[in-house]
Amino acid sequence: MVVITSSFPIRGDGSEAAGAFVADLVEELARQAAVRVVAPGPRDEREQYAPNIEVIRYAAPAKPLSTLKPWRPGDLYWLARVLRGGMRAARAAVGSGKPRVLALWGLPCGEWARRVAASRGLAYTVWLLGSDVWSLGRVPVLRGMLGRVIRQAGKAYADGYVLADDARRIAGIPVDFLPSTRSIGTAGEPPPPRAQAPYRLLFLGRWHPNKGVDLLLQALGLLGDADWQRIEQVEIQGGGPLEPAVREAVEALQRAGRPVLLGAFLSKDQAEAAIARADWLLIPSRIESIPVVFSDAMKLGRPVVSMPVGDLPRLVEELRCGVVAQAVSAEDYARALAAAVAAPTGRFLPGTEAAARFDLRAIARTLLH
Repeated sequence: MVVITSSFPIRGDGSEAAGAFVADLVEELARQAAVRVVAPGPRDEREQYAPNIEVIRYAAPAKPLSTLKPWRPGDLYWLARVLRGGMRAARAAVGSGKPRVLALWGLPCGEWARRVAASRGLAYTVWLLGSDVWSLGRVPVLRGMLGRVIRQAGKAYADGYVLADDARRIAGIPVDFLPSTRSIGTAGEPPPPRAQAPYRLLFLGRWHPNKGVDLLLQALGLLGDADWQRIEQVEIQGGGPLEPAVREAVEALQRAGRPVLLGAFLSKDQAEAAIARADWLLIPSRIESIPVVFSDAMKLGRPVVSMPVGDLPRLVEELRCGVVAQAVSAEDYARALAAAVAAPTGRFLPGTEAAARFDLRAIARTLLH
């Protein structure tokens, strides 16, 4: 099998966004078939990632490809180099055989998969993220390319219910829901969250406007003394383009005597440990389908406080696994936080146990058959 992706670990420090999920998926696929991965790296090269996994790297910049802007000369150079190198690596990965081809995600990886599959008479599968449909899909030329990638695929998936519906509107054909999730390596059963306040809260993600870390910090500033008496600590883990603003806001909260801890990007094992020591996971995103940290929280038995975006309201309501803000604003998120820390976590734990839909082994079987 050939997996063409823009998300695969290079440093393994937690900065690769969806990379940890893709690595787990590839390892699960490799239990059943040899896998060749096309992925970004510091240079064009081949590496043996694991006994049944070869990686063909195409040169890419250190920052995420989604942040490249064509009107910046330096970014334009890298865009052109990535597009050429990725296509070349995809052709090398397919070689002269007839492998299954899986594109993670829609653009540019889906376009590379479409071209190499068309030239070899192969079928391919594409799996879409919110950045494909809700960001690139808004640009007319890219929307047309994305629609073509979806229509010509043997199978198209999206990692959210709303996302699948929006992708169907772009392509005019059905797109199936398939959730992205990681394997959980925590030894044994994690301890349950505290039954009552004071609670430990965790934000784990990119410090980017889409992920709403700025809204979270504003919301924390709106909480009153009575709310803070129910909070032992708030961890802000991750990194990204909002780092200066995040640091400034955290320092202001700390000066006010609020127990807010500023962290950094976490490795997969560190991220699992952070979730396991928290009582509530915070998802203040402005744009989201079903974030991987949501399924992590379900598997580790942690309720969530989320914004009403993407599939989160539907899932939180169905599973009864947390609190959803009424609207996407700092004020509404502050009210949701206040409600969460005033409630016993036991109300939400039965919902976190309903994590069967986030079974990585079942997802791999779906992609292989």
